[in-house]
Amino acid sequence: MDAFYASVELLRYPDLKGQPVVIGGGRRHQPELLPDGTRRYAILRHYAGRGVITTATYAARAFGVNSGMGLMKAAALAPDAVLLPIDFDEYRRYSRLFKAAVAEVVGTDPPVIEDRGVDEIYIDLSAQPGVEVDRGEAVARAIKARVLERTGLSCSIGVTPNKLLSKLASELDKPDGLTLLGHDDIPARIWPLPARRINGIGPKSAARLEALGIRSIGELAAADPAWLVTQFGAHYGRWLHEAAHGRDERAVVTHSEPVSLSRETTFDRDLHPRTDRAVLSGIFTRLCEQVADDLQRKGYVGRTIGLKLRYEDFRTVTRDLTLPQATADAAEIRRAAGLCLKRTPLDRRLRLLGVRVGKLERLADAPPRIHEPLAPYTASLFEH
Repeated sequence: MDAFYASVELLRYPDLKGQPVVIGGGRRHQPELLPDGTRRYAILRHYAGRGVITTATYAARAFGVNSGMGLMKAAALAPDAVLLPIDFDEYRRYSRLFKAAVAEVVGTDPPVIEDRGVDEIYIDLSAQPGVEVDRGEAVARAIKARVLERTGLSCSIGVTPNKLLSKLASELDKPDGLTLLGHDDIPARIWPLPARRINGIGPKSAARLEALGIRSIGELAAADPAWLVTQFGAHYGRWLHEAAHGRDERAVVTHSEPVSLSRETTFDRDLHPRTDRAVLSGIFTRLCEQVADDLQRKGYVGRTIGLKLRYEDFRTVTRDLTLPQATADAAEIRRAAGLCLKRTPLDRRLRLLGVRVGKLERLADAPPRIHEPLAPYTASLFEH
């Protein structure tokens, strides 16, 4: 989907169409409805805090504003951009609508669709009539038309022989793009792109490749495979060579179980475990309650409870505790996370706090719980 969160917001606020808009604000950035029926919007130049951009309209991206960028930094680049709060409930609703629209067009029962999050899917079109004639163009256009009809939103589609190439192709002609790409098109369309555009080459790997003189996918494709293995190890080195040549044997996976569920928050200002204890305690409890709600809503329980802290100097620490029985209870999660907290240095200010539950299993498949007395527990510094 094209700039998904921002596009959903433009349906709600059509007067902002064509303007630079950034999504990432909190409740205080809710637009104010004026007596004359117009709205007053928060402007990025007035923002102060630690928030980051979730997404931005293409008009905002023209100023160099991108997802994951701090809002303070974005304010320096696009001070007059409109800042809107995040509304995940609405984004999830539109996510269900667009995926249902795609399933209507694909038609197979069940449709071979891999869910990659709120705004992205992979679709296996192999069984669609006529794809061997037009390389899937007709069905792709039908998908785009049905998604627009059902949601009012545009999407960009890449139709290729595999998932790696489709991911790349879907981004070549955004927004509202449709790109058909075969292996013969790789030298002209894919090799000139930066190597970091390959899904699986992160910032650290891209920086290392650049230090070795490799900037484009074509330069990576020309590199000696044995040399790549020497530089990056057997598994990753071989994968880099295959990916640069557009080879990917992964199937479209229609179902997968999550490994963990987590909730975290970055504070508007650094908080000290001692002087801001009451505030941190409330945030800590709320995160545990939120991740418990997520587990119960999705039908999971988990055994490993994890804690994540990021200090004012950006150093991050994590701690885990594995319980004898899987749980989705907020109080048990809070208790275990508190024990993790006792093993964590709390002598500096914090900028981020997170809680994670791992080793998940379906509640329906979990063994019956044995109610045992809880072990003695000493209150953490976040307790009051």
